Amino acid sequence: MQPLGPVIVLDLFPPERQLLLELLSELTEEDRHKPTVCTGWTVKDIALHLLGDDISRLSRKRDGFDYLNSMGNPEALDSWDELVSYINERNDVWVQATRRMSSQLLCRLLALTGEELHQYFASLDPYAIGDAVSWAGPDPAPVWLDVAREYTERWVHQQHMRDAVNKPGLKEPRFFAPVLDTFVRALPHTFKDVQADDGTVIQLTISGTSGGDWFLLRKQQQWKLGKASTTRADATVLIDQESAWRLFTRGMSENEVLPHVTIEGNQQLGLHVLHTVSIIA
Repeated sequence: MQPLGPVIVLDLFPPERQLLLELLSELTEEDRHKPTVCTGWTVKDIALHLLGDDISRLSRKRDGFDYLNSMGNPEALDSWDELVSYINERNDVWVQATRRMSSQLLCRLLALTGEELHQYFASLDPYAIGDAVSWAGPDPAPVWLDVAREYTERWVHQQHMRDAVNKPGLKEPRFFAPVLDTFVRALPHTFKDVQADDGTVIQLTISGTSGGDWFLLRKQQQWKLGKASTTRADATVLIDQESAWRLFTRGMSENEVLPHVTIEGNQQLGLHVLHTVSIIA
């Protein structure tokens, strides 16, 4: 099986941020307060959340300032659900506290943090081993995957904003293909508890100009992800690119996405692909 290469997205951060700022500058006050799929959050709230993400990343990783440890060790989080709940609560506190910020100031700060975040990511060795990307598994991950994860979060949230105000999304392959290629890196972790004979192959085909083919191979009691396989797939899953990103980010449920999915071969293995979640949720 042909191994997958890294997803290098460093050069996409500046244009993605520029398009976000252009979007925000075009919105009316009514647009900024329109609800989004992020429950309880408006378009402006998502922009505030993105600012908070930038500030948190720069403070913790670039500047070495850990707010939680500076206030005393936080309570241990014993489960995935506790982690998700904790992150959601922390995000809500930030958004509520910053709603008093004007849209003009918000845009200036997003321009500043966007530039500094890009500079910080550029200073890193993408092939070094860094922190775990939780939805891809508990093991330390290469820096490029962590950076790609950060890019996907910004892309997805900008799409949420654009959906809310009926503006076209960043669907050009330049922006969209790396998002899908990053999301599918969750597949081995999704299948970690699925037993199958060695040599079992699952093919995921995402249709559309930003899609592609990925292959999950069972080898030595582990699942390995690759870009090509000479072995006939035991299960093939076909899904369109729009449904795929929404499924992987829980914007569509498994039942909602089923009409947009074709599964050939082993139905049980194919359906398990739909359990893939590529965000902390």
